[in-house]
Amino acid sequence: MLSSERSQPHPMLRVERTGPVVTMTLDRPERRNSQVPSLWSALAEVGAGLDSSTRVVVLRAEGPSFSAGLDLAMLTPQGAPGEPSILTLAAGAGGELEDDIAQFQRGFAIWAEVPAITIAAVQGHAIGAGFQLALACDLRVVADDVAFAMRETSLGLVPDLAGTSPLVRSVGYARALEICATGRFVGAQEAVSIGLASVAVPREHLDVAARDLADAILEAPQAALRALKPLLRNAIDASPVDQLRAEREAQARLLTAMVQASGK
Repeated sequence: MLSSERSQPHPMLRVERTGPVVTMTLDRPERRNSQVPSLWSALAEVGAGLDSSTRVVVLRAEGPSFSAGLDLAMLTPQGAPGEPSILTLAAGAGGELEDDIAQFQRGFAIWAEVPAITIAAVQGHAIGAGFQLALACDLRVVADDVAFAMRETSLGLVPDLAGTSPLVRSVGYARALEICATGRFVGAQEAVSIGLASVAVPREHLDVAARDLADAILEAPQAALRALKPLLRNAIDASPVDQLRAEREAQARLLTAMVQASGK
């Protein structure tokens, strides 16, 4: 049996490693896992600190909701305890606010950069920052009670935590615009049908479904998966000529490594 290593890099975040799988758990269920900037910093640090033996990362949450989004105390003059007030940052000198937002975004953008395949296991509400954190992962498994929503527009804002690009890639421009502009909820079956989620399962089966997906991914040779993730991400924006080159370069590296490993 594989042993586990546990850590808590933030009061709201638990991290457990079992073999090649790292499981991150949002752990503020009494506040529906509402998020603050220090959590985003911790997420960025965890992502940057993953070693090469990590093959799958599962992001899950305690309680009835994955994440209700930004802690709204952040939008008050006093802010959340120990956290900056967004309003205070916005009132500062020009340019600094964008630098602050860039730091916030790292906790989300880092998951596209790590070699490991990332899976979000999402239940209940995933609103705003919660929706964007799920979108930061490569794959999403959802419970049948999931409710995705982008509510930033209703606050006079826009999604700014690296979520716009994966949303448009998943569902297309028009549907992404409609989801964000209306702030409506997207349920489990719609999420699967429009490409937001791979599968929807009963709530009590969510963790098992995420682990089954992780186990299926682990069946593939590690070198192939290391090449596959950046290759498919490159295909989103690359020209056909550039993508053909990326395919043959990746394949040539893998085939060469196979020959070298066989000693031929």
